[in-house]
Order: sequence, then C-alpha cells, then structure tokens
Amino acid sequence: MTSTKQHIDAPSGSTLNPLRILLAAGGTGGHVYPAIAIADAVKGVRSDSEILFVGTRDRMEWQAVPSAGYDIKSVWISGFHRRLTPQNLLFPVKLVTSLVQSFSILKRFKPDVVVACGGFAAGPVGWVAAKLGVPLAIQEQNSYPGVTNRILAKHAVKIFTAFEAAEQYLPENKIELTGNPVRNSLKVSDKQDALDHFRFSDDKPVLLILGGSGGAKALNDAMAERLDELHDEYEIQIIWQCGEKYYKNLSTSINEKEYPNLRLLGYIDDMPAAYGAATLVLTRAGASTCSELMIIGKPSVLVPSPNVAGDHQTKNAAAMVDEGASVLISEEELSDAITNKVPALLKDDEKLQNMSQAALKLAKPDAANQIAKQLFELAKRNNSHE
Repeated sequence: MTSTKQHIDAPSGSTLNPLRILLAAGGTGGHVYPAIAIADAVKGVRSDSEILFVGTRDRMEWQAVPSAGYDIKSVWISGFHRRLTPQNLLFPVKLVTSLVQSFSILKRFKPDVVVACGGFAAGPVGWVAAKLGVPLAIQEQNSYPGVTNRILAKHAVKIFTAFEAAEQYLPENKIELTGNPVRNSLKVSDKQDALDHFRFSDDKPVLLILGGSGGAKALNDAMAERLDELHDEYEIQIIWQCGEKYYKNLSTSINEKEYPNLRLLGYIDDMPAAYGAATLVLTRAGASTCSELMIIGKPSVLVPSPNVAGDHQTKNAAAMVDEGASVLISEEELSDAITNKVPALLKDDEKLQNMSQAALKLAKPDAANQIAKQLFELAKRNNSHE
C-alpha cells in the first residue's frame, strides 16, 4: 500500500534538496500516525526524499509503517516499570543494545535530520543522533510530554508542540506550536451518505462512541449499563466501537435484534462515514483523537483515561473544554452522565453548533506541512555549516 501524498509549495525564495529523514516513533497510534503524517508531508515537498522509520518489532508500528509505504528498522527497547518486575532486570541490557543498534542505523542511513515522535524507540535513537551531531527535532503530541521527549528536549534543536500547556515542561526557546500532524486521508462523508451507510434515519441524533483500537473498558461498561435508556427512552442512534478484544463478549451479551438503532463494532472500517453520521462523539482524550475532532469540527464528550502518564489526557481535554469545543466527564461520573447529560446535549442544536465552531477554531490542519517545511530548513542550515 502506498501513502497518499500531497504537493506542498517550498518556502519562498529557497531551493530545497531531497531530505534524508529518520523518524523514531512507537508504541501507540498516538506516536506513530503523526510520524507517518510528517513523512507524507516531507514527500509532498520533495517526492525523492528518503525516509526511514525506527520502532520496535512487537508494537503496532511494525505493521502500520509498512502499510503506509515506508521502511522501518527495529531497536530492542521497552519501558521501565516502576515496580520490580522480571522485565526490569533486562532493561539495562536492552538499553545498551538499543544504543548500539541506533548507532548502526544512523551511521548507515546518514539522515539529514532525526525526528523523535515519542515512544520507547525514540529515546535511544534521538540520544545517539544528538551525540553524532545530527539535528534532532521533537514532535510532542500531548499537553503533558512523555518521559522520552522530556529527556530528549535538551538535545533537540526544535520542538513542535500541539498544546500550549506543553510549554511549561519543555525549553521555551525551542518550541513552536504547530498542532498535531494528522493523516491526509482524514475525511468526513456527506451526512446523508453516512446515515445511509449505517442504515440510520435523519430524524434522530447519532452518538458515536470511540474506544480506540484497543477499546475502553470504562466506556463499554457505562454503555452496556445505560444502553436501554439511550436506545429506547431517548431514541438515540448509536455507533459503538467497543474494541476488538471486547467485541465477542459484548456481541454475545447484547441481542442486537432488540436494538435496531445500534451498530456495535469492534473496529470501524469507514471512519469518514462514522464521523459524517455522528451528531456527537463520546471518546477518550488522546492527542490524535482530539486533533481529529478539531479538524473535522465535531462536538465531543471527552472521558480522559486516568491510567496515563502525567494525567495528560485530562490536560488535552482541558484545552478543548476551555474553548467550548468539548464537555469533560470523568470515569467516575460517566455512567450517570451518559443519561443525564448526553441526551440533553444531543437535543441542543445551538450548543452543538457552537461546539463545532469552537473545535474548528482550535484546529491546525496544516501542522504536518509546516513541520515538513521546517525540517528541510533545519537540514539546509546544518549542511551549510559543515
């Protein structure tokens, strides 16, 4: 599969050579997909640029990156657990090995610039790049930077952030607020076409629940508990993406024939249709999800996961709530709020419209392009100093 590339005009008054760029990202889609978006944008500037990813073999990047049309190399690294575990005993060995592997990859590929997008793999690659004198840029997706990017920040020449709140944790003189890079394929289907796709009517609101590829147990539990009220009493049409690992049990316990306005899915193949049909989105507050909601202008109810570093999802959500684009609901109040707050919000057309406009004002749809242009300039400046 090849990536969707778009042409981007080069900065005025400059002639840009092809770029050799190494992107280190891994672990979750929140790290990997922004990196892929940057790679696509670099190709949009110069299609003959050479791009290499570095990640880990046992995480999602090992499938996602080749599917996007890019080569990937691996380093042997994992996280360090706070409690004593057998994995921690291996950590020093993995760290040394990953540093040696990173050195070998960088020496062979000879990148003009390295971009660390977070995740375990970005740590050793970014550190070795800085020691070798290769310009290091960081792309931080969240309001609260991950530990890898916080460690690398002092070695970086440029830090691209998505939320203003991240500035307090990173060197201010290196920061540029660009927004999160979002894939070019992000689209929203026509409303009527989307409703037809899900066999929904146009006279009832549609609630889209997104649990992410892994699903969100708290969202699933609350939905299962309140499904009868939402479906029968409030007559809401529901697209419920529960996650593949939860789908079998939920589809067994829920008789979908009794819920004609429910579409229970482990995974959503057609996200443009799901977004197009949705009146309101109920979801976690991961950085990529928040950025997508901004760009497409969808009103949202955000339920931050409490099980993330630095409670960064709450900080991500706060940025949207403060501007009126979203409503924040904690896990503790979720079950009651699904029936106390969500149905009323779905009926408030003016509120939904205001939330949509607020989301669009926060959006930075050109983030990947802006980052790509600056990477070319970083490489150009570095080469001129050699």
